[in-house]
Amino acid sequence: MKNELQKCIDGEWYDCHDDIFIEFKAKARRLVTQYNATPYDDKTTRRVILKDLFGSIGTNVSVGNPFICDYGRNIYMGNNVSVNMNCTFVDCNKITIGNNVLIASNVQIYTAAHPTELTERLTPDWTPESNEYFCRTFALPVTIEDGCWIGGGVIILPGVTIGHGSVIGAGSVVTKDIPANSLAVGSPCRVIRKLNGEQ
Repeated sequence: MKNELQKCIDGEWYDCHDDIFIEFKAKARRLVTQYNATPYDDKTTRRVILKDLFGSIGTNVSVGNPFICDYGRNIYMGNNVSVNMNCTFVDCNKITIGNNVLIASNVQIYTAAHPTELTERLTPDWTPESNEYFCRTFALPVTIEDGCWIGGGVIILPGVTIGHGSVIGAGSVVTKDIPANSLAVGSPCRVIRKLNGEQ
């Protein structure tokens, strides 16, 4: 039988209040608080904190503060990544960010979601004494491939992959995969033209 963490990573309904997730959140909150209180020019300390917080981190990575994440451990960053200030990464499942990626201010990346239908979203016969949470939760990974630029205020929803070299216009809400070398904008985000894909 799968434990709650395995269910979560497999995209199944899981108990987001299981002890393992409470532990993950406690560690992440502690490290994020330290990170956001560390001066911007203390790059050595900031790097040490991010290495402890993230699942993996490449070289030449900059994460502006304030920065907020859920678990931290599910964030995987490549080389030459710039994350500007005031970004939120809800990393209940994996958030994978490739090399040479720019993420502007106020970007929100969500992996967690709930069923759309009310009958599925609410736990049947739930009471305050139940061992379950009152609603059902699942999480799907988000991938931002190499060379992408995510504009200011973009919201990326669970399960989305943004293809190599693509640009997402400011304020867009990305609900579906975006193919490589595309300029995509809007809510919901749509491809408006192809890019040449050259460096």
